[in-house]
Amino acid sequence: MYNEFFGFKESPFSIAPDPRYLYMSEQHREALAHLIYGINGDGGFVLLTGEVGTGKTTICRCLLEQIPDNCSTAFILNPRLTVEELLATICDEFRIKYPPRTKSIKVFTDLINRYLLDVHSNGGKAVLIIDEAQNLSPDVLEQLRLLTNLETNKKKLLQIILIGQPELRKKLQMPELKQLSQRIIARYHLGTLSRDDVSAYIRHRLTVAGGTKNIFTDSSMDLIYKYSKGIPRLINMICDRALLGAYAYESERVTDPIVKRAAREILDYEESDKKGIHGYLLYILAFLLLISILGIAYKVYSPDNTGSREEIKTPSSLDQNLSGNNTLHKAMKILLQEWGINTEINNNTNPCRQIKAHGLRCLRSTGSLRDIVSLNRPAVLKLYDLDNNNHYVALTGINNNRLNVIVNERTLTISMDEIYSRWFGEYIILWRPPPEYTGPVYPGHKGDIIRWIEERLSKIQDREPLIKDKPVYDNIIMNYVKRFQMEEGLIPDGIIGPRTIIHINTRTMKDIPLLISQKEG
Repeated sequence: MYNEFFGFKESPFSIAPDPRYLYMSEQHREALAHLIYGINGDGGFVLLTGEVGTGKTTICRCLLEQIPDNCSTAFILNPRLTVEELLATICDEFRIKYPPRTKSIKVFTDLINRYLLDVHSNGGKAVLIIDEAQNLSPDVLEQLRLLTNLETNKKKLLQIILIGQPELRKKLQMPELKQLSQRIIARYHLGTLSRDDVSAYIRHRLTVAGGTKNIFTDSSMDLIYKYSKGIPRLINMICDRALLGAYAYESERVTDPIVKRAAREILDYEESDKKGIHGYLLYILAFLLLISILGIAYKVYSPDNTGSREEIKTPSSLDQNLSGNNTLHKAMKILLQEWGINTEINNNTNPCRQIKAHGLRCLRSTGSLRDIVSLNRPAVLKLYDLDNNNHYVALTGINNNRLNVIVNERTLTISMDEIYSRWFGEYIILWRPPPEYTGPVYPGHKGDIIRWIEERLSKIQDREPLIKDKPVYDNIIMNYVKRFQMEEGLIPDGIIGPRTIIHINTRTMKDIPLLISQKEG
């Protein structure tokens, strides 16, 4: 309705997952990188989670456009299936023929295994992508794990990407899914957009639709961030309604009152529904909780059961120390000490802002221990105790698959299993940016940052540096960057971001703390 008025070729804020409209924030790039890493890896599971509307499905569709030609892909959108239905759907997606009315799990799995072997023998890969994976039942998830048992001496023959809402992470913490959780080679949790990202997101979508970037005032975008809380789907809904309101008023710009009215129309209806439903659910949950407590009390303390008590698992050494006030600020102070910096961290200020005074930056991410090992820096891990309370601990070293963590001012040496039982992949590491670094460096970038990069890359690659009076990030330097990224196991996209710089620093600097010493590595 308003497209012609604003000069759009199409509606800029449709909620359809169109990859052309994907705004690649830093965390969206990392999320896509994790998925690409999973496809190019040696098999297993890759996990991408995020709240509703944060862009998971759009990233997935963007991934599908970048899958290599030698990859056979199965994409399942509706995972509310039984084991037999899932196996039949996988066969359908891979175009594997099976006898009509087949219900035998063995027949399905044999056909799938034969197909995977054929793909491998022809130099290809097989990738299974499941969206809305939080709806998978435990028995279906276990069947997926069994499908990954087929492997060669070097790699598994099926890569599985699970995409879902945050409850998927909790489901994978179930004891019966422990083996599957250990096979996850990369994890990423997609969060909401920052205030700056919201502005960039809105302007990006306006540009793609053929409009101008200045339809929304800066103050109106402040309000959109406030009302949407950085969730892309809500941003789209509010912006769409605001553009309709501006059109109705024949206003060429979206102002604060227009956004307030649009947000009220969108959010008030949703909030009233949520409050009614949530209130009803709370009564049900409270009642069920009371019944459960009474049932457990009767079972434990009944005279008939005095001689038999349910076995209680003994907490691990990590569990025993996940008590007290294990705050992010305390863990960050330990990380700074690893860098040789002894300073207090103000509890009332974001610690990642405070460390900038020491020439360091935070890299917040979600992944696996393999990701942290590849970065080779001490890290802060966010763990969850048996009561689902979060704790921050410092990971300071890895030796022979044993992890050194500092929690409650104690240094513990624990196994990877202990960490994976309490950790969903969230971590922070510290890194040192070069002078003049303000953000990811793209081709065409000019300045001393290019000189810094080229001097170090030429040293690593044992070649003469391409030094110019006015350094420019041209195609020649980009090819050297891509070669370095490929050698380091990074995505060879030519974009020089934190991970590429971290790997450069590891190869060229001596005054940085390492998770695994060069001798051990």
